[in-house]
Amino acid sequence: MNDDDRPLVEAAQRDASAFGELYDRNFERVYAFVARRVNNRAEAEDVASEVFHRALSNIRKFQWRGTPFVAWLYRIAANEIIDRAKRASRELTLAVEPSHQEMLAIEERATLFKMVEQLPGAQRDVIVKRFAQERSIAEVAREMGRSEGAIKQLQLRALETLRRNYA
Repeated sequence: MNDDDRPLVEAAQRDASAFGELYDRNFERVYAFVARRVNNRAEAEDVASEVFHRALSNIRKFQWRGTPFVAWLYRIAANEIIDRAKRASRELTLAVEPSHQEMLAIEERATLFKMVEQLPGAQRDVIVKRFAQERSIAEVAREMGRSEGAIKQLQLRALETLRRNYA
């Protein structure tokens, strides 16, 4: 069990305003879990938002049962995905509980999200536009009002920083 979250959970159970720290600690993991299972980013954002809404609404009911707090959030996420699939009358194959390998992949994506957020502003913007939004160098250059060469340099520096910090 991950006892690091226990004081935060107990504080949130007493006072809902303390839930923010749990959100900050777990958002990337939950978002990565959801993003691997839904069709698009907007839906992943909606599901992740609903997960934390439900978690906040039900935090007083949460009980420690030997698993990390984030496992409870994953269960809420999986149930929300299934509910949405039923409402949309689509069939989805979902694993309610992530496998060990999926957990590792989720942790890696969460780490990467955090690392990108820590990049200097222009480098972060280039990485997000190029890889998350899948825009071309030319599109990014136009949007940012810079030359394509400058965008390539920013991208190179950002990727080098990410590689160096990830190792």
